[in-house]
Amino acid sequence: MNSYHAIRNLRSPGTSSKQFKAGDVLVLFGELFNRGYANGLVEEAQKRGMKIVSTTVGRRDKDGSLRPLTAEEVALQPQPFINVPLEAGFDLELDENGLSLVDHLKEAKLSDWEAFELPAGLLEPIRKKGRARFTKYVREYLTELKKHIPPGSNVLFAHLMAGGVPRAKIVMPLMNRVVKGTGERFLSSEKLVRTSIGKIMLESFYEVTAETFSTLVNESQELRQEIEKSGGQVSYLAYGYHGTEVFMGHDYVWQTYSPYLQGWAKMRLENFARDFSKKGIHCCVYNCPEILTNSSSIFAGVEVSLYPLLSALKKESPRSAKAMQVIENCQALLNPETTVEQLVDTAKKFLLTDLIRSHCIFDKWPQHNGPDQLEQMLNASDELIGLHKDAKNLITFLLSEVVFEACGKVMISDSIRPEAPVAWINHDIIAKIT
Repeated sequence: MNSYHAIRNLRSPGTSSKQFKAGDVLVLFGELFNRGYANGLVEEAQKRGMKIVSTTVGRRDKDGSLRPLTAEEVALQPQPFINVPLEAGFDLELDENGLSLVDHLKEAKLSDWEAFELPAGLLEPIRKKGRARFTKYVREYLTELKKHIPPGSNVLFAHLMAGGVPRAKIVMPLMNRVVKGTGERFLSSEKLVRTSIGKIMLESFYEVTAETFSTLVNESQELRQEIEKSGGQVSYLAYGYHGTEVFMGHDYVWQTYSPYLQGWAKMRLENFARDFSKKGIHCCVYNCPEILTNSSSIFAGVEVSLYPLLSALKKESPRSAKAMQVIENCQALLNPETTVEQLVDTAKKFLLTDLIRSHCIFDKWPQHNGPDQLEQMLNASDELIGLHKDAKNLITFLLSEVVFEACGKVMISDSIRPEAPVAWINHDIIAKIT
């Protein structure tokens, strides 16, 4: 774990010559959606009095064309707002025959999906088209952004691009089998990524999750230099996932979710941050703990590692009224015969089994799934959900809010002078500052 750097404590104002403050600018590079990590970042920026500049990934019309938001849609957005469509990826770009990648994937059938092959030489031209379109809009976006940055202000770019699942009907059924399939419905993630469809998925993840960060940093070089000449400073942050430490009763232990198909793209994102950092650019990819978001809900079992946060809160913040209120609120959502301690013990028992630990080897991350591992994880998820009064009202929703709120505090505190180009925000610091 030579490349592992965990942020253990919130940086105090006296440890840095600068801190983000009122009048500085938080730039959201990508669209802000509800119930996600970036909401905590925005809340912390608002508390500090920072100016927040928002944007959009745009919308697709019925004919598939990408457009900015309409006047009615813009009116619903927080201001200031830059109406330039920053959608990334290439799955809807048209080839020389007027067909998109999604059109070609319509030829793949669930009965013989493994045999599907793209026409030779198709992927690279449409990827270049997608990247050229994205770069063009990024340049337009940066031109507009200049108008919103006061001279001398510090600027924090928050890279919100993630995902990249090709919008083809064949993809989601395969992903569901990879992350939820048991018995005959189980699909090996390793088997999937070796097929033509799996390779397309990985390339799409790379393009959206990682290459967009590289484009942002490179294309904003001129603006960065202008800001620095005026006395300000520019920093970049991005959201990673690379496992997280959770409290197991005696020590904090690193664990991870498998199979995380976007993991290879997140590693490329990390490497971009390391390369830019070597050039003197202030940037960091923050690997945040697992939470339940609108986009992560497909990954059944990802929420299991959230439960031990309750024991971390007890360990790190026993005198925090807020932390104790979180625990009390969580207890109220459980069955009357179930205690928070019993819930956490059930989660820990699962996370410490030899089978699950064999899928939590840092130097092998990201690891693929296995039929026994996936079944055990799904069973544990169901068992823990069954300890609640209402399966639709889970304590993981409350704990997710604790995580993204704390992550926002850590990221804004650290990012003006990042301790490292890649950093882990674990349950220890989440609990300490709650």
